[in-house]
Amino acid sequence: MPPTTKDEASNRPQPSRSSSKRRISKSAEPSDALSTPPKKSKPSIADLVSSQGSCQSQLDAARSRRDEELTTPTPESKPKPQGKKNETVVEKPRSTADMYTFASRPRPSGNGVVDLTETKTAVSKPLNGTRLFGQIGQGGPKRLVVKNLRTTPKVDPNEYFERKWREQAAALDSLFQGGDVKILLEELYKATEHICRQGRAAELFSRLKGKCTVHLNDIVRPQLVQVCKSQGGIPALQAFVDAWMLWQKQLQTIRHIYFYLNQTYLIRQEHGDINTVGMHMFRSTLFYDGEIRNTVLEATVALVQHDRRGNASEAELPLLRAAVDTFHDLGVYASDFEPVLIYASKEYFRTWRKEEAETLDLPHYVRSCSALLERELARCDEMSLDRSTRSQLSDMFDEIMIEENIERLSDEDSILDMLEQDMDAELKQCWTLLSRKGHQQRLSTPYAKFTETEGSLIVFDEKQEADMVVRLLAFKRKLDHLHIDCFQKDDNMGNTLHKAFEAFMNKSKKSQANWDTDNAKPGEMIAKHIDLLLKGGVKAIPKLVAKQESADGEDEQDYGEEEDEDVSIEKHLADALDLFRFVHGKAVFEAFYKKDLARRLLMGRTQSFDAERSMLTRLRNECGANFTHNLESMFKDMDLARDEMKAYSQLLADRGIKPSVEISVNVLSVAAWPTYPDIPANIPTSILKAQHDFEKYFKEKHTGRKLTWKPSLAHCQLKARFARGAKELVVSGFQAIVLLLFNDVAPGEGLTYDQIKQATNLPDAEIKRTLQSLACAKYKVLTKTPKGREVNETDTFTYNEKFTDSRFRVKINQIQLKETKEENKETHQRVAADRHYETQAAIVRIMKARKRIGHNDLIVEVIKATRSRGVLDQADIKKNIEKLIEKDYMEREDEIRGYSYLA
Repeated sequence: MPPTTKDEASNRPQPSRSSSKRRISKSAEPSDALSTPPKKSKPSIADLVSSQGSCQSQLDAARSRRDEELTTPTPESKPKPQGKKNETVVEKPRSTADMYTFASRPRPSGNGVVDLTETKTAVSKPLNGTRLFGQIGQGGPKRLVVKNLRTTPKVDPNEYFERKWREQAAALDSLFQGGDVKILLEELYKATEHICRQGRAAELFSRLKGKCTVHLNDIVRPQLVQVCKSQGGIPALQAFVDAWMLWQKQLQTIRHIYFYLNQTYLIRQEHGDINTVGMHMFRSTLFYDGEIRNTVLEATVALVQHDRRGNASEAELPLLRAAVDTFHDLGVYASDFEPVLIYASKEYFRTWRKEEAETLDLPHYVRSCSALLERELARCDEMSLDRSTRSQLSDMFDEIMIEENIERLSDEDSILDMLEQDMDAELKQCWTLLSRKGHQQRLSTPYAKFTETEGSLIVFDEKQEADMVVRLLAFKRKLDHLHIDCFQKDDNMGNTLHKAFEAFMNKSKKSQANWDTDNAKPGEMIAKHIDLLLKGGVKAIPKLVAKQESADGEDEQDYGEEEDEDVSIEKHLADALDLFRFVHGKAVFEAFYKKDLARRLLMGRTQSFDAERSMLTRLRNECGANFTHNLESMFKDMDLARDEMKAYSQLLADRGIKPSVEISVNVLSVAAWPTYPDIPANIPTSILKAQHDFEKYFKEKHTGRKLTWKPSLAHCQLKARFARGAKELVVSGFQAIVLLLFNDVAPGEGLTYDQIKQATNLPDAEIKRTLQSLACAKYKVLTKTPKGREVNETDTFTYNEKFTDSRFRVKINQIQLKETKEENKETHQRVAADRHYETQAAIVRIMKARKRIGHNDLIVEVIKATRSRGVLDQADIKKNIEKLIEKDYMEREDEIRGYSYLA
């Protein structure tokens, strides 16, 4: 800022306290930032102009007056310090706070009114002390007065209300008559808003309600009553539903017109909005009219009955759905419609049950009941019936169709017929119906009876004894399907199935099939079934494959890749083991399985050693290590025998000995292997020499051991020359002895039956069986004269030089793998004898521990102790007790009806 003189400094305007807070315009000159003079009365501009001569003279006078005022300090401002005469005074620069200090806001007057109409622009003061002009924005009023700008309405409110209501009433009349509203809805809405703002909302609503009531009561109701009286039924229901739909559309337009009334007045009242009020008016005026209500409800129930009987037309179902929706909208569903529907449904259910139960058998009855329940529940969903209605209909169905008809649903003969005829769908429906009331266990008795009866027929069917296991597996698959699909995997039904299956599997009946013993047949047949699987695989049981393909659905199988043979065998072994678990008498299974395993190992007919060991593992897990101890020892003996023959062959090779006959000997322990009878036979000299050489080697290596040769288990490979070429024949030991006799017979000559018997020294049974396999079976190496299927003592046998076969190596030793009747009888009798010995041992152990025991308690203890080896009848247990009494192991005490142990 440049320096100024003292006179200039004295002429600078000083800011007052009131003006120090006023914002200073940045574009104004320093001389224009004037302080506000004290308040004075302001004349108008016209007065100022008229009191002065000209505008220019007024401006000059105003400037001179302003200069005088600027030289005189105001009482509010502090005088600046004056310097000496003729000295220059430098003014201190003003701070930012001084420059931007503004005046306080204008305050209202005592009455709290700020007048905004009064202009307080800073103007230059005229000659009389009032500023005339000034810069806009530099000054302003000290107070603002806000005045009400509204003008007094010129239209009378009552007149306005009446005029607008007449317009709205005319619009409502047009709406109710089905015509178009001529006045714009926007104008009607604005009229409603103005009326509500005038505080007359209650009166407007009262008139609107009265208008609607008159329309419903005087126009709509008489029309519906007339239809109900003249036509009734479905036409009346249709008219009622149409009236409600039309009323809903009219209410929508009414709500648009009176939306402001609805939002500002009605929703704050107890009666609710326009839609709710309109619904209440329709319900009270129309539905609860006695004639209309009864007709509408009866027509709706009639539609439901038509649908139940299947007589409903295409137009009736939409009407029924619309009627139910109408009842929901009016709020009369639970109070008026539902009780009528439930009562009619109860009568319908009782009539239907009486008609159907008397004319239909149980399968058709359960089908009809299930279909009826399904239709009822589907109707509840399709027609939007309430959840309470669905629940009441369901409970009513259970009470009438199930609870009151429980004897019919659980009729034993009818259930058995369905089980025998494979009516799985009906069984499932019957189970579902009974389970709704907790009576599903009533099916367990006929289910158990069917299982035990059908299973016993399979077990004791001697004609199809060979297919017993295949049929049992198919029967078990059927029962499992029933348990899973029909009975929903119910635990009680599963226990029933297990007990019934276990009962018939362990039934015993003395017959020729078990040689008049008490052995259960399934144990033997399961062992033979497993033997067939392990010898020839799944293909050895074509019936099993056919039944499984039919059960699994052959059309749905994937023929792209065949299942692995080992995997298939494992599956069938697992199925056979499932049957084995039901067998109590494991001794029968053990005896036959052990005998068949020995044949497979000795004849080299095992299909897969992995499958053999897998079966042993399953049996060990199922029955324990003691059960499979001997079976595992058999495999060990075969491994030791194989090592023994390798050592013997190596010894002969080291000595340079080349035997005329190569033999392979299996040295077996007597304890682990089955017992075989000693059958006498004249062994050829070359074979006898090879046997003696091996026996000498074995006794030198193992002292104190005795070898017993079993030629009945031997098999040989012979080279034979026929007219069409040489063949290699795989035959049994007895077949080889017979065939070697023909080396000493001239061509064309034969041997009689007696000559063969004398040369071989074989029993008649073995000779006949051997000759029949060589001359009457598939491979006729010998020719029998005369021809026939049976071998007689008068027959003659010659060497068949014309024998031919496509294969070079021909197996004829099949007879060794077939069990004879004598062997089967011997096995059954031995098992029965062993069981009696085990029973006697169990009795002795019990008596030794208890010293004294009653008869019934002893029977129970013996049955528990021998259950794993097979359950004996009480009569057999009594026989064993008598034997022990005879042997002085125990004595009878009559006074306590029991027994005491004799040490």
